[in-house]
Amino acid sequence: MTISHSSPITLEALTVLDAIDKQGSFAKAAQQLNKVPSALSYIVQKLEEQLDVTLFIRQGRRNVLTPAAKHLLTQGRLLLDAADKLSEQTKTIANGWEPKLRIAIDSIVDSLLVFKVLEQFISEHPTIEIDVSEEVLNGSWEALIDDRIDIVIGGAPPVPTQYGISAREWHYVDNIFVVNSAHPLAKINQSLSEKDLKTHQTIVTHDSAINAVRRNLGVFEDSRHFFVPTIDYKINAIKAGIGAGYIPRSRILDELASGELRELALSSPTTALPLYIAWKTTNRGKGLARLIELLQED
Repeated sequence: MTISHSSPITLEALTVLDAIDKQGSFAKAAQQLNKVPSALSYIVQKLEEQLDVTLFIRQGRRNVLTPAAKHLLTQGRLLLDAADKLSEQTKTIANGWEPKLRIAIDSIVDSLLVFKVLEQFISEHPTIEIDVSEEVLNGSWEALIDDRIDIVIGGAPPVPTQYGISAREWHYVDNIFVVNSAHPLAKINQSLSEKDLKTHQTIVTHDSAINAVRRNLGVFEDSRHFFVPTIDYKINAIKAGIGAGYIPRSRILDELASGELRELALSSPTTALPLYIAWKTTNRGKGLARLIELLQED
């Protein structure tokens, strides 16, 4: 609903309508709002005159909304909620807390780990809005550099510190090379070289960077590539038997235990990869600081 500055529909009038509807009478609504009934009657009568509509009809002892008033109040309650939210956010900002945090979780991270931390954060600061997005590799850093987000969770090295970014090591991820147990590579009982993989397809996760140089981790240049947007897609592509690829061990524990996926030994094994939480050094919001604290505790 768009209301001009000259509109007779004010937040006060909407508050009065809301109270009368909930309480069922002018007298009880006046008591709730700490006003005299005549003051409420004046506000309602004035609004009816200016809109040229009837807002209430009597049904027994109750004052009941007309269909037009029901529509007005349904839409008006959205405005009342927005006004309350705006008021809380204004107080929040005045005290150094952001009204919103924009968070990029790198695809390599199990988002459940982050959501558990966010649940605690939200319970402490329910007025701060959370906006979560997913990025991959350099796309995570690009989003932070371009100020599209406030914090990266799970960024892979190297950290682009030249852009005024602060970073802390958060977790290490153990990437292992796996295939579906029915895949031809699963039948080879020795360490595999890049030559062994040449005739097979490997699953590669696309870097989500738009303008920055894109990069890939664990790519065998001589193999055939099957590109997917996220780690979740990559896991499903491997489970479907399309090809092999690197997956964080913690993401496929059940599949490894059941034998659905098999870890392959490589002649050039990878080492554990550090993942970072990172933010702009100039961002000194209290909400961001508290979220970083919770993530580091985790």
